[in-house]
Amino acid sequence: MSVISGKYRGKKLFSPVGNEVRPTTDRIKETVFNILSSKGEFYGAIVLDLFSGSGALGIEALSRGAENAVFVDKSHDSYELTKKNLAHVGAKGEIYNTDFQIALKKLSGRKFDFIFLDPPYFGKNEQIIFDLIEKYDLLTQNGIIFLEHSTKIGLPDTGERYIIDNRICGSTTISFLQRREK
Repeated sequence: MSVISGKYRGKKLFSPVGNEVRPTTDRIKETVFNILSSKGEFYGAIVLDLFSGSGALGIEALSRGAENAVFVDKSHDSYELTKKNLAHVGAKGEIYNTDFQIALKKLSGRKFDFIFLDPPYFGKNEQIIFDLIEKYDLLTQNGIIFLEHSTKIGLPDTGERYIIDNRICGSTTISFLQRREK
């Protein structure tokens, strides 16, 4: 696992030990960031990396010019791994070791240009996550939500609020959701 592009390009990231955390592969990460770069600018962006695991997605965004990244994971091991990876590449970010519902409530009033969601597969939290993002109005008007999920799991019901773009990468689906213009 490494940073693909930007000022930290080529820096190796520490990977989680065991099977509890499923990090985004470099191939999928490269695909995701190529697509996201075509949809929006990272320079100066504010990013939320929810279920951050190793912090790889938020660190990639920082490498590409994001102004700030907030990392959230309730696993203490993931929290420590994100801290270790940030220090290793020389980046700074806000890191919270808490449940996603508590974190989203505490982040109420803040706006994010990109929200990365890589929740545990089959955890069945996707609908709750999207409802809380809406409830706390966390996404900027032109913001983008990225969701990595199993191809066996459909997207949560978002009504007509988002334009959705899905890509299938083996057994993983990567979905990009952007608010429809009002």
